Amino acid sequence: MTDPRDTPAKPAKSPALKSHGRLQARASLTPRSLMDDPGPLAGAWRALETIDLREFGEGKHRNVDDTPAGGGAGMVLRADIVAKALDRALEGAPPSRGRWPVIYLSPRGRRFDQAMARDFARADGITMLCGRFEGVDERVLEDYEVLEVSLGDFVMTGGEIAAQAMIDATVRLLPGVLGNMASTEDESHSNGLLEHPQYTRPAEWRGRKIPEVLTSGNHGAVETWRREQSERLTRERRPDLWAAHQARGQDD
Repeated sequence: MTDPRDTPAKPAKSPALKSHGRLQARASLTPRSLMDDPGPLAGAWRALETIDLREFGEGKHRNVDDTPAGGGAGMVLRADIVAKALDRALEGAPPSRGRWPVIYLSPRGRRFDQAMARDFARADGITMLCGRFEGVDERVLEDYEVLEVSLGDFVMTGGEIAAQAMIDATVRLLPGVLGNMASTEDESHSNGLLEHPQYTRPAEWRGRKIPEVLTSGNHGAVETWRREQSERLTRERRPDLWAAHQARGQDD
């Protein structure tokens, strides 16, 4: 007979690992040399690995800016300093700007929208340059084919918060990040219109009932109602989006 204690035990099964895109979108104030970092994952969509311009600064105080040529208030980030940081950020990135855009967060840039987020999500990664002071020397923007992007028609102290907002809007469009990707197809701005109103249980709350069409079981009527509501909200709240939507319809 065989003593069961002599039978080698089978190793316990490890729980299945779930992947949500295996993203690299890190932001930290801790110096790289002090971080236990395994390095970027192969094939992972890479968004932002923070790089401090001061690392490339000059002189005793690690200066990264200088006064504007021609005079004026404020300071401008130097082209040579920014170029060194961009070279570090672009190590290993594909040369095509279509596959790896370089973005400068700037109030004079093209306004960020859902279509741009979809373009960024289709890229292999993205490098974002966060402006400070009066901006960046124009020559480095030209040399690196940098796309200037604005979060909106207002001015912030720096581009860091705008960069985080754009990363969030982009990452959620990557396959596997959201539990149900179909939810991104009907939300605001996905088709140029604002999203229709949403309802759930209870069927009546404080005297307000769910519109009957949504509980009718008539899917065609539901889709018609939702479309009409999206159009109504867009006309009322965003005349600019409605005008653009109408123009697209005429082109089609």
